[in-house]
Amino acid sequence: MGKTTGLDAIFFDIDDTLFSTSAFADKARRAAVDGMLQVGVRADKEQLLRELAEVVDEFPSNYDRHFDKLLQRLPEAAIAGLNPAIVISAGMAAYHDTKFRDLKVYDDVYEVLRALANTDLVRGVISAGVTLKQTEKILRLHIYEFLTPGAIFITDQIGINKSNPKLYERALERVQVDPARTMYVGDHPTHDIDPCNGLGIVTVWNRRSGRHSRQQGKTEPRYKIRDFYELREILRRDFSVMI
Repeated sequence: MGKTTGLDAIFFDIDDTLFSTSAFADKARRAAVDGMLQVGVRADKEQLLRELAEVVDEFPSNYDRHFDKLLQRLPEAAIAGLNPAIVISAGMAAYHDTKFRDLKVYDDVYEVLRALANTDLVRGVISAGVTLKQTEKILRLHIYEFLTPGAIFITDQIGINKSNPKLYERALERVQVDPARTMYVGDHPTHDIDPCNGLGIVTVWNRRSGRHSRQQGKTEPRYKIRDFYELREILRRDFSVMI
């Protein structure tokens, strides 16, 4: 197993860090709308997509009744004579079929995580969201085998949300590592980078994709990357992580 000299632990965000949540969400929503149209909804596809995007903006991303809200916003004629439960189920089935088929990490992410599993680093996740949704992603992305089982922290499960620094403090306490010898890789400047900087964690801003790739936080990250090959180079060069 590879030895490291500058780090004891590395944690990752999930969404828009390990995979493109934004690209996947667009694909899954399009599939869901197609499913609804196939069971008889009478509406323009692009109109449905716009309404669904508006619903997601207005209600939390982890809200579980987005499709119900979508139907409430449509003209009565759009679903006249249809069973609303069938329409919602058609959307959900198509959405989940997309998740089963297309949810995957970037190739470079998989390669680097697999290599990190051969080091003595603690390898963890600190992610915001509903516990079962986020842990399902870990399993469907096929990365659980590369993580340290006791180093997975979901905000819903911990009871502390981003950007509260107590979330990151709790993770450090649980795995018993020093912040100065811990790295966090995330995509959100104010939710990921700022609180970790305040604790002295080595911060890496992943600017590959997502809504926050052009956003500015109050503090600067230690490093900026656009893929995990750049992360691998940082780990090798500055922390003697032999991967």
